[in-house]
Amino acid sequence: MSVAAAPAAPRGLATTQRRRQLAWLGALGALLVVCVLSLCVGTESVSPATVFRALFEGSDRGNAWIVRDLRVPRTVLGLTVGAALGLSGALIQAVSRNPLADTQVLGINAGAGLAVVAAIAFLGLHGIWTYLWFAFAGAAAAMVLVQVVGSAGRSPATPVRLLLAGVAIGAVMDGISFTIRIGSPRTFDSTRFWEAGALDERSLSVAATVAPFVLVGALLALLVSRNLNAVALGDDLATSVGGNPLRTQLVSFLAVTLLAGAAVAGAGPIGFVGLMVPHAVRWVVGPDWRWILAFSPVVGATILLLADVLGRVVVPPAELPAGIVTAFVGAPLLIWLIRRDRGAGA
Repeated sequence: MSVAAAPAAPRGLATTQRRRQLAWLGALGALLVVCVLSLCVGTESVSPATVFRALFEGSDRGNAWIVRDLRVPRTVLGLTVGAALGLSGALIQAVSRNPLADTQVLGINAGAGLAVVAAIAFLGLHGIWTYLWFAFAGAAAAMVLVQVVGSAGRSPATPVRLLLAGVAIGAVMDGISFTIRIGSPRTFDSTRFWEAGALDERSLSVAATVAPFVLVGALLALLVSRNLNAVALGDDLATSVGGNPLRTQLVSFLAVTLLAGAAVAGAGPIGFVGLMVPHAVRWVVGPDWRWILAFSPVVGATILLLADVLGRVVVPPAELPAGIVTAFVGAPLLIWLIRRDRGAGA
């Protein structure tokens, strides 16, 4: 009986792999649908035929200019930033072994945002290529500060302690950023849409500037993807099976810095996408971090673009920035996760 049952495991593994591959193709299909919606839906609706002519024929008929000049840059930026947020959330949850981790919740976005605001207000920097580097520095500084504060004292760092440290530090940094903006009307005016996490009023050059850094962050994530399952077991077990937890964590934190800094510089401090994506993906593919990382950029881009589309239609003729829409969904999710983990004794 044992000999007959032996092939079941490989067949079951192959079935799981096929199911994951089909699910990934389904996620790509959903992203394509949302991209079409992003090009068609808004204050001024545009037909798919007009979108096709604007993209592939260079037509100026109807509202083709809306597609080319307004919605294509918005959609491309949403794809880039959403992928960065989804991937950074998955990475930081994996290496910290913290299911509550997210660049917004842990104050990383706030650190990057404060650095950008300070660069604009005090140094007069306004081009994204100039203040992008401040976003990276602010994200890295916030990440280190949260880890230091969350690990202080005799008790070891726990997910809830890191969460509280991140929320507190993020609130302080947001307060400083707001104070700087209030004291400088020019800075306030130039950052009011950016601060809310809006994708509109951006040119293609913004996405083109941040995309290389997102790509490098994604390549770094790919580099450590094989070791993340071992790291999830704990440092001692990871070392015993041949892993290098310290190197994996350092490379992952560098990737998160690039991904979060690029996302904040490009579209502002959009939160909760990185929190939602790994949990949603885990329901489909299970706990294998290699597959979670493969899904996260696609699902992150889908969620952010969908939030942007919803923001255009919920309060017509005005629009809600995508960052506000994700907060409406992500904040209740965070509360539910905290209550669930406390109930489990975490």
